Amino acid sequence: MKKLVLLGGGYGNMRVLLRLLPSNFPEDTMITLVDRTPFHSLKTEFYALAAGTSTDKEIRVNFPEHPRLQAVYGEIEKIDRKEKTVLLEDGQVVPYDDLVIGLGCEDNYHGVPGAEENSFSIQTIAKSRTTFEKLCGLPPGSVVGIVGAGLSGIELASELRESRKDLKIKLFDRSDRILRDFPEKLSNYVKEWFVKHDVEVIANSNITKVEPMHLYNHEDVIDVDAIVWTAGVQPVKIVRDMDAEKDKKGRPIITEHYHLVDDENVFVVGDCASSDLPASAQLAEEQAERVVKVLKLRWNNEPLPEKLPAIKLKGFMGSLGKKQGFVYLADTTVTGRIARLMKSGLLWMYKRQNDS
Repeated sequence: MKKLVLLGGGYGNMRVLLRLLPSNFPEDTMITLVDRTPFHSLKTEFYALAAGTSTDKEIRVNFPEHPRLQAVYGEIEKIDRKEKTVLLEDGQVVPYDDLVIGLGCEDNYHGVPGAEENSFSIQTIAKSRTTFEKLCGLPPGSVVGIVGAGLSGIELASELRESRKDLKIKLFDRSDRILRDFPEKLSNYVKEWFVKHDVEVIANSNITKVEPMHLYNHEDVIDVDAIVWTAGVQPVKIVRDMDAEKDKKGRPIITEHYHLVDDENVFVVGDCASSDLPASAQLAEEQAERVVKVLKLRWNNEPLPEKLPAIKLKGFMGSLGKKQGFVYLADTTVTGRIARLMKSGLLWMYKRQNDS
């Protein structure tokens, strides 16, 4: 049997499985999915788990079942491209003929002293659970500092405000305005929501040091009771350690057909793949669509096109608690209740599609 191995059960490899199962791959091929957990986690909703407004079960989807789909659970220790094997920490060895790496990302602390040791994270479901326990266990009136005002930071701050109206929330934004790269209308809407709901946004911030109960912003020392880091990501260490050509962010460079420059049997999708487009679940899924196309053409002994269709992201959606939100789609901005309903509807459709 030929072996197609998928590393990571995130958005990219879930799309691969959706397109290949139940019968869109050769009968002489076995698919192996390697992940640390026995379910697909909805990473875009980890902020709600950490804030205590969604339960663990609400942000999980079962992996599909199929006679020629094998699930292997554990922590990956090494990808050995020479031997075409994946080594797990518990000693398991998973051989492959084709490999799709979709292991995602982890926090990037940008060399800030104490940031990793003294802050909480929402990058994995396990870390989000720990963050929930900390944030929702704080005494009334505690101060929470959220470092990074990208989409994750914005959604965490707003959802935490809805969960804990007694907390003092400080959101540190490196830019001069929220969502600086998007229309001012969108920025103003989010800013006004934070003002109305008493979330302090500290613009033009530069966190230079983190201590257990202190944030150093420029020359100011700010007392806090808990810190959550949402200020950027990098590929997971197993990918950063790979012997492959990488970009400035440590992400493997991929060809027009989404495999490594020097290895046509190793594909990379999602947050750990080099791309000019912003990392997102949408990007991972679009990359996965093209990987599946390449695999099918090869399986049928058909030539590959010189170029695959370019990826064009449709936009993004964000929530401000359970009742308000914002959408930027096809250069159009939608805010308020309708935007929140759009995001909830998309999440419902995704879960229904992947859990059927």
